[in-house]
Amino acid sequence: MGTVRKCFAVDIHDDPELIARYREWHRPGGPPAAVTAAIRADDIRALEIYLVGDRMFMLMEQGDRFDAVAKSKSDAENAEVRAWDALMRSFQKALPFAPKGSTWVEMERIYSLSEQP
Repeated sequence: MGTVRKCFAVDIHDDPELIARYREWHRPGGPPAAVTAAIRADDIRALEIYLVGDRMFMLMEQGDRFDAVAKSKSDAENAEVRAWDALMRSFQKALPFAPKGSTWVEMERIYSLSEQP
């Protein structure tokens, strides 16, 4: 069983109160159980979010059964996931080069120590 690691970035509104609330929503047990279950059901095996200033990075490890199209469809059909997404978008600020309507933008890996001689 293999995994694929993907990294994403988005900005958060630079407001200490909003950032504190965003952190609170992401504490252990903060996200709704249905959202966590949906992530796991789509064969996302690991997901971490890091924050520095007003920029966030998300590392996601996807298993062999992960299907982005199927995930988008199942998320769109899940009222709790849609509500969570809308709430999180209220904290997030799209990167200047992000496609219209998007938040998290996939990053390109440009270096890997394991590929170095």
